[in-house]
Amino acid sequence: MSIIELGESVPALTPHATSVSLPKWEDNVGYEEGQERVISRMTTGYPRFFIHKAIAIFADDIVKKHGKSGESAMLFPSHRTAQRCVKFMHSRDPSLSVDQLRIFGLVLDKTKSISPNLSKLSPSISAVIFQKEIFPVAKQYWQHSGDGVSSRRAEFCHGLFQEGILIDEKTLQSISNDSNGFQKSCKGPRRYQKGSIDKTPKNRTGTPESHSSPMEPDTRESSTFLEERFGRNLDVSLVDNARSAIKRRIAGSLMGEVDLTNLCPQTPFEARGVSGLSEEDVYLYPCGMNSIFNAHKMMLEARGQLKSISFGFPYVDTLKILEKFGPGCLFYGNGSAEDLDDLERRLESGERYLALFCEFPGNPMLKCPDLRRIRRLSDKYDFGVVVDETIGNFINVHVLPYADMVVSSLTKIFSGECNVMGGSTILNPEGRYFDQLKKIKEVEYEDNYWAEDIIFMERNSRHFVSRIEKINDNAELICDILRANPLVKNLYYPKYNSSREYYDACRTPNGGYGGLLSFEFQTKAQAIAFYDRIETAKGPSLGTNFTLISPYVVLAHFLELDWASQFGVAADLLRVSVGLEDAQDLKTRFGVALQAASDTAA
Repeated sequence: MSIIELGESVPALTPHATSVSLPKWEDNVGYEEGQERVISRMTTGYPRFFIHKAIAIFADDIVKKHGKSGESAMLFPSHRTAQRCVKFMHSRDPSLSVDQLRIFGLVLDKTKSISPNLSKLSPSISAVIFQKEIFPVAKQYWQHSGDGVSSRRAEFCHGLFQEGILIDEKTLQSISNDSNGFQKSCKGPRRYQKGSIDKTPKNRTGTPESHSSPMEPDTRESSTFLEERFGRNLDVSLVDNARSAIKRRIAGSLMGEVDLTNLCPQTPFEARGVSGLSEEDVYLYPCGMNSIFNAHKMMLEARGQLKSISFGFPYVDTLKILEKFGPGCLFYGNGSAEDLDDLERRLESGERYLALFCEFPGNPMLKCPDLRRIRRLSDKYDFGVVVDETIGNFINVHVLPYADMVVSSLTKIFSGECNVMGGSTILNPEGRYFDQLKKIKEVEYEDNYWAEDIIFMERNSRHFVSRIEKINDNAELICDILRANPLVKNLYYPKYNSSREYYDACRTPNGGYGGLLSFEFQTKAQAIAFYDRIETAKGPSLGTNFTLISPYVVLAHFLELDWASQFGVAADLLRVSVGLEDAQDLKTRFGVALQAASDTAA
């Protein structure tokens, strides 16, 4: 394959891609250092770290029309999510005044002639407007919480805003008070009749072009798929069925193709090793981190202001959520048996905790916590258990019996296409806090998962079972190649880690060991030579249908490399997310790159 150019989307020519190409080791370092050589070429990036250009352009337009000179805006899907951002910003800087932070709401003007489908979608945007110099504080909330708008929502709503259909909610209230009622006509303007899902074309820099300009091939993704599958007007009933299909797949009752026009009612069933589970116990979120953020928030509401436990080396933003939102956390970076011994001593002495958060397996070391012992401790000493199963995935492992909540990033292997974000939370019907959490969900849950993202996620996830089986096999092949090479100092994979017994205790009868692995060379120079030579996609994220490699620690922990090294996480570690390529093809590519590392050693 040809290497994707620096700063281009991964996959290439994908307007809503969830990864970006960083093809050389020095590009990753340059990105973290903010080098102009790298930053100036970034057409996109991982959505919680890089604000998509469609979102940035929309935010600029809102400020131009409703803001002041020197201000910026951060966009959210609802007033409640915007309020949480404002509250967080005040918590980080109490000196911020009301004039420096305000929420501006945009809602659909139903007094105009619009299609019924558009009205049912209820598109809305809440902008938090602030002085540009405090943008970094707002960006923290965006990154940690995952509450920000998706690029597809922003693109769609921006079109409504430009045409005067999405307006200031205060203006709408004034219009409504002066009118005799909403107009009932379904005969909408041109954009929302035959052309209802058209996208505003973008040029190569991400700047909007004229509406009359021909659409570039890489901006046809959403409109072409929706037009071919559902017709030009988005059918809201099919969106609802697509949402239901996703939830059933996550619960384990629906695999493969499905007729969205004839989805039968769902009843409770036994899946994931838990009886009574149904799609009503599955909740969808705009991204995986948002599901973790809300799981933590729900636990705080259910059990009060108690410290959490972060067990095992965590994904960076999971730890930030536990540290910054609430009373803080007790951090066990190794996730070892000795750590559990220490936790048990604390619990025996009377210390109380909110919940234990862990990944199964962890990222990037692929170590697994002892969920059976954790469950026993939680039952005895009364704390919740929240397990992130993104890397293991429920085809390979059953972790729900040991958890009160299971969270996952659907952006990864569940989708596989690297073109849509999504997250999920499952409540365990047999869990200690199920009734409390269910009641909180009934009041607090806000479905902010955008309709177009739902449609893409449903389509992408139809064959994830067969994809996972192939990826499991390919990952073991790569492990065999690396284990046989004397240049490889350490390999991290659930099958070969010391924590394998904990993985096997949760492994499904036909489950494999997943598609993610990490490894270290004898020297950093060898790692750089391998990375620069390997002919695969190279960038952030994981769980893609194609092999994706990253110097993960450089990207995730660049400013805290010494801290990470305390837990055995080396700065020159390489993380491989294995894809669906032909096995022999993968073997050849890895062989060539390993030879480059060998030449460096020589």
